[in-house]
Amino acid sequence: MGKEKTHIHIVVIGHVDSDKSTTTGHLNYKCGSINKRTIEKFEKELLELARSPNLPRKLKRLNEYYP
Repeated sequence: MGKEKTHIHIVVIGHVDSDKSTTTGHLNYKCGSINKRTIEKFEKELLELARSPNLPRKLKRLNEYYP
């Protein structure tokens, strides 16, 4: 038989912009909830975005909308 996993329920409460999503995502990653294929897909998309010649213009526009 496979290894049995213990399920727990967690509630994360905090002020806006206090990194609740980042902390929860990091916890999921460390616990193995996100498979390697998904991580590789995100890394590939990030590299493609970084190579984009329009990236500086897009970042400038974002800074205008969200100063």
